[in-house]
Amino acid sequence: MSKTLRVSEKWYRRALWVVAFFFANFLIGLGSAVVGDLPQVETQLSLNQFVDQAKVDPIRQQMSIARESLKKANTELEQAQLKLQQAQADTATEQEAFNNWVTTNNSTQRNSKSDPAQDSALKARTVTLETLQAIERRALQQVQNQQQIALDASQGVDQLQAQLQTLEDVGRVGYDKALQIQELRVFAYRLALTLPLLLLAAWLLIKKRHGKYWPFVWGFGFFAIFAFFVELVPYLPSYGGYVREVVGIIVTVVLGRYAIIGMNHYLERQKLAEAIPERQRRDGLDYDLALGRMAKSICPGCERPVNLQDTSIDFCPHCGIGLHDHCRVCNTRKSCFSRFCHSCGAGKDAQSA
Repeated sequence: MSKTLRVSEKWYRRALWVVAFFFANFLIGLGSAVVGDLPQVETQLSLNQFVDQAKVDPIRQQMSIARESLKKANTELEQAQLKLQQAQADTATEQEAFNNWVTTNNSTQRNSKSDPAQDSALKARTVTLETLQAIERRALQQVQNQQQIALDASQGVDQLQAQLQTLEDVGRVGYDKALQIQELRVFAYRLALTLPLLLLAAWLLIKKRHGKYWPFVWGFGFFAIFAFFVELVPYLPSYGGYVREVVGIIVTVVLGRYAIIGMNHYLERQKLAEAIPERQRRDGLDYDLALGRMAKSICPGCERPVNLQDTSIDFCPHCGIGLHDHCRVCNTRKSCFSRFCHSCGAGKDAQSA
């Protein structure tokens, strides 16, 4: 159809489509902001609102104290472990020195009598080693005591956490139910906002899409479709997928039914139109529409393909509508829908005279 338009008219139409696009874009931006802010009309819910605070608060206080005790126990355990490691290192060093001394002393006394000084040194080294071993045992006992304290503190925290979890699980039932109801209300707000826009857009597209302000009609239609199917549908409650699938089935059935009814109405209109006299049907067709279909080798009346390159075809072989005739002034073969003869310029009035 664009081939039949004037050059300036083509550019005007393109500019108007740009206007429709920008109009839809700004409406979509505004709609997205409004839809995004709709949840703010509801009070923000939290799990604490549905938990028995009289029971939870004491447990949380005890947990705070228990965690501090556990932290302190772990710190003291680390210190005790460091002391144990130091004591073990001291004992090992002294044990190695003692063994070396004994080995050396035995080799030097193999062929000599016992030396009282060496016996005193042996006793002193033995006492030193036993002292270090006693220190190591005390350090080990301290580590074991701290491990028990840390274990008791950890188990206490776990028990309090289990009690708190039980109370929160009881409150979570009410919280989930309230959250679900709130989500349904927000969805209802969105639906109340977008559904009328979609219905209004459908009415405008059906009734006003060819009107004077068609760019705004199409722009509003794009916006309404985007707002409904992009801004609303993602927030559709799922309930395990049943709701969305059912809604999808309903929308598909409605659109399919509309398409089937529309197709049947179209076929009935075409059948009734083909029963009207050929001249009356031809005069009732839109000029630009007729020329556009002719440019695509399609019959303007029944929209079936016709070989317009064949100069012997003057009427549609499917519906009988006239496609070509001859100018009454110069007898040139021309389109029946042309307002002027392309050979002599005679208008329809002169041709029919």
